Amino acid sequence: MSASRLRRDSPERAGLDPAELRHLVREVRAATEGEHPWAAGAVVVAGRGPVIAVAEAAGWAVRYASYDPATDRGVELPPDERVPMTVATPFDLASVTKLFTAVAAVQQIERGTLGVDAKVGAYLPEFHAAAAHGVTVRQLLTHTSGLRPEIPLYDCPDQAARLARLRAEPPVGVPGTYTYSDLNLLLLQHVLERVTGRPLDVLVQEGITRPLGMTATRFGPCPGAAATEDQRRPWAKADRGMLRGAVHDENAWALGGVAGHAGLFSTATDLAVFCRALLAGGSYGSARILGPDLVELLLARPGLGFAVDEPRFMGELAGRGAAGHAGFTGTSLVLDPATDTFLVLLATTVHPRRRRPDNRPRAAAATRLARSVRGVRAARGT
Repeated sequence: MSASRLRRDSPERAGLDPAELRHLVREVRAATEGEHPWAAGAVVVAGRGPVIAVAEAAGWAVRYASYDPATDRGVELPPDERVPMTVATPFDLASVTKLFTAVAAVQQIERGTLGVDAKVGAYLPEFHAAAAHGVTVRQLLTHTSGLRPEIPLYDCPDQAARLARLRAEPPVGVPGTYTYSDLNLLLLQHVLERVTGRPLDVLVQEGITRPLGMTATRFGPCPGAAATEDQRRPWAKADRGMLRGAVHDENAWALGGVAGHAGLFSTATDLAVFCRALLAGGSYGSARILGPDLVELLLARPGLGFAVDEPRFMGELAGRGAAGHAGFTGTSLVLDPATDTFLVLLATTVHPRRRRPDNRPRAAAATRLARSVRGVRAARGT
């Protein structure tokens, strides 16, 4: 039995309050305006069930030529050289990539080629530090391995040195204690590639994006993507200039652009399909990427790769099992099984340079979506 495909329709058809969604769109637009906006540009797609009720773009995919540290401002391109944001603009997903690595892992768990509580050392004995400490697949997926948040692989002289550093990296925290770490998904990438004999980009394409028809989702380069950062030291970890279409994350870049923690590019509408497939128990149209019981395993607290009920960027959607992830470049998605709603908000918050993360616009958008459900329920007296 096929699951309904997404269609564009009115908020009322989706069972959502149009007034709240109008507020959502206005607030996203306002966040891209002014001299020092939250983001140079943004795209928001939101809906309920098989209906996309909001699909809006604001601001610029490319606004700045560079960043001027003397004035702490972006050097704006002439108006005719700027690139307007559209709903079809691809974004560097940053850590939202982790969700696809997690789904690829759960697909292998479903097929019996990977054990969720198996030790990493059983698959990767040469990763001697993780093997010696008994790190498990579940710990990698739940960020409870004790591995530090990141290590500077971008400073290693070559790929052999990067791999040696990763193999030798021991946990520094107490196993079972939550510490968010890119290294967890990097190790998981190596586990997946070992048990399947295929690289991660192929696993994601063949197991997720191709079956779901997510034609705009792929590892880079992606020349038409929204720009990210004028990446230079001291505020960045490498000197690469203004980035557009090349992965922003320095470690993912050093590893060739395909990494378990970062590297994917996608559009908001493609990500809405990903959300819809998970909300529908792993199916979309005639395609099936996971069974319902495996989707439940993926999204059940504390979440395998997914953050669950994180108000920091989920706002009032958090609380009853909402799941999703946010990315450093300004990306985020949230899906809420309790209300069958989804929100994708992609923004260029690091263009022209990174700042201290500000999740308030993400949380505000999620809260508007949550209230749009409640508003309809109140109007109906339910």
